[in-house]
Order: sequence, then C-alpha cells, then structure tokens
Amino acid sequence: MPTMRAMVLDAPGRPLRPAELPVPEPGPGEVLVRVRACGVCRTDLHLVDGELPNPKLPVVPGHEIVGEVVALGPGVEEPHPGQKVGVPWLGRTCGVCRFCRSGRENLCDSPLFTGYTRDGGYAEYTVADARFCFPLPEGDPVALAPFLCAGLIGFRAYRTAGEGKRLGIYGFGAAAHILAQIARADGREVYAFTRPGDTAAQAFARELGASWAGGSDELPPVPLDAAIVFAPVGALVPVALRAVDKGGVVVLGGIHMSDIPSFPYRILWEERVLRSVANLTREDGAGLFARLRGLKVATHTRPFALEEANLALAALREGRLQGAAVLVV
Repeated sequence: MPTMRAMVLDAPGRPLRPAELPVPEPGPGEVLVRVRACGVCRTDLHLVDGELPNPKLPVVPGHEIVGEVVALGPGVEEPHPGQKVGVPWLGRTCGVCRFCRSGRENLCDSPLFTGYTRDGGYAEYTVADARFCFPLPEGDPVALAPFLCAGLIGFRAYRTAGEGKRLGIYGFGAAAHILAQIARADGREVYAFTRPGDTAAQAFARELGASWAGGSDELPPVPLDAAIVFAPVGALVPVALRAVDKGGVVVLGGIHMSDIPSFPYRILWEERVLRSVANLTREDGAGLFARLRGLKVATHTRPFALEEANLALAALREGRLQGAAVLVV
C-alpha cells in the first residue's frame, strides 16, 4: 500500500506528529488531490490549542489546500485528473437541512470541515468532496493557498460589512492583507488596527494602501462606516463599536474568539449592527475568484516545509508573521 508524509494532531495541546500514513482512496463523489501547498490558518491554531470542540482525532489539519486532482472516486466526472483545485474549510454539507435548502449551506446542520472533522492538507495527499473543490487559476501554489480561507472568509466578511467608504480592520494578518488590497481597488479607505506597538505590521498595512494604521487601543482619526474584527480577541468588540459611526456595522470574522466583555448599550444604539460570519459557501468562492480576475492582489507568504508545521504554528501564535505561513508539500 502506498504511503505519504503527513503531520498529525493526536490530541489538543500536543505538537503535531510527523507520520507515514496510507494514501487515502477517494470514495463516491470524491477526488484524490496531490497537495502542493497548504496555508496555515489561525483556525488550525485554535484546533491545535484545543479551542474548537469535538475534532476528529487523530486528524491531519489544514484547509487552505492547493493541489492537483490525481484520481476520481465513483460517480465523479469533474474536476478531471490533472486539474488544479483548491480545497477549502467547508468540506461537505448535507444538502437537505433547512439551511442548505435556503442557500445557506455555511450554516448546515451536518457539515464536514476540512482539517477538523475530516483530514486536511498537512499531507502529501488528501481526499475531498468533488463538489466543494474550487477550480484555480494558473499561478504559484504557495501564493494561491491563502485565498482558500483567509481570502474566502475575508471576502464574506467584506460583503457582510456593506458598502461604506471607511473600513476598519482589527488584526492585520493573512485575511486582512488580502482584503485591504480588494478594498483599496474598490476605492475604499482602509484603517488598520494592530497589536499596540506593532510598528512593523502598521508599516505593512500602509504599504498595502491603508489610509491610517495604529494600535487597537487607539481610535481612528475619523468615524468608520464599518469594521471587521479578525483578531480572536473579544475585548475588541466594544472597541470596534466605539469606532464606527451611527448606523455602522461591526463584523466578527473568526470561528473562535475569547469572551466578549459587557459593554454599555449606548455604543450599540443608533442602529449600529454587530454580527458574525460563519464558514463560507461555494458561492463565496465563485465570487472571490471572479472578483480577483482583473485585480492584482498579491499574497505575502512565508514558506515552511511540511515537517516544519509546528514552527509555522508557533510563528502564527506569537505574531511573528506578516501575511500568511504556507506549508510547501
């Protein structure tokens, strides 16, 4: 039986373990993908640190997968062998619950999530539901990988935030550095908030076109029309509410966040809106990649070898990355 290299999480709180695993076989409706690159997402960090409930264990993490289809399971005609595809966080939905039937598959009652409840891309091969693979344009797999989650969830949060001109972004990491470029191309003003004192991240934000960059303990120079909170810090929610103008929207873009402290009703009053985004839909993927056509959006990446996955996660945990970490497989 052929084997593959993989990095495996045996239990939350433990480092990933290098392993030789059997190459999986695609079942009905599935494809086998040869992984070329896999982004390292903050959700992977939440998984490893035990902040997400009920993972499949042991599990191969990773849900920003770029690779080529090498085999088809029964009943699959597309994508065809040799095609470059991306495999995202949402790995499968039931298709029959009330959310799936109303076009809200991101809220499916019985989903599977790549690299969480099914094995993901920290490996040489992975199996994916053919219906949830995105055809990808030509290009460097390392550069494309961050679009598969940072780009997708960022784009969903961006659309949820509405069309206001002044957009604040709290937490200037992988998602924010993609989103800032899209927002600037749309003619919006970007206000970037980083960890207090992180002048390198603030300079990075200004390089990408931010009108202003400062610490998350600062107020922006003007009231914001909307703000997106990517940092998993609940204390930033009342901070963002204070920064948005009347009628403004605050969008929470993470799958996990520390507890939100109590705050006075007056900072929510005047028709401010607070809402989360959950997962993604296939329509989000189609919309993002259509939007990227004709735009020059550059991902800033730091490559790591597959066996360096623990180092990549540590760099993310400690805030030592500008842009995104990507495992090269």
